[in-house]
Amino acid sequence: MTDFLIQYITQLVAAMGYGGITILMAMESMILPVPSEAVMPFAGFLLFLGKMNFWLVISFATLGTMIGAGISYVIGYYGGRPFIQKFGKYFFLNNHHLELTEKFFTKHGEKAIFFSRFIPIIRHLISLPAGVGEMKVWKFFLYTFLGGAIWNSILAATGYLLGSRWTEIRKFGEIIDIVLVILILAAIIYFIYKRKHKKSINV
Repeated sequence: MTDFLIQYITQLVAAMGYGGITILMAMESMILPVPSEAVMPFAGFLLFLGKMNFWLVISFATLGTMIGAGISYVIGYYGGRPFIQKFGKYFFLNNHHLELTEKFFTKHGEKAIFFSRFIPIIRHLISLPAGVGEMKVWKFFLYTFLGGAIWNSILAATGYLLGSRWTEIRKFGEIIDIVLVILILAAIIYFIYKRKHKKSINV
């Protein structure tokens, strides 16, 4: 998370208020490299200063989450993997990221939409395989809403508690991101191993 990106995020939220939060969280829920770990803690800092209302922050942030996720769902429905292969490099994404997300979605099914809101990289892409798989729209938005609202609330509350030290969350966020990615990769490797081992026994 670069200082330039943090400056861009803080300036947009400071200038546009709740509307800025909605725009940034919509971008975050798509394939754009905007981290919620910067947007929501800063909103929490503004709550700490008394410049914003908690429920409005969560409402507008979750609205943005659903807008961005909905756009990605449509992209997945009509474009899917070819879209990532063609345009993903412009958003720092590649086939590996998409494959990781597709495996997560395949393994956990519709519940993946909810749990993905708490996982880096995957939350930016999870709506694509949901669209490709033609997941029921009402279920997609229900799980997106629930997961997004909880995650946004956690980050905003953390920013509020940290106050002027809200940027410190990025240090912990980066560590958590790395740990989560390692755990996901380990789970996928274990899942593949178990399947191959089971097949070898049945042969």
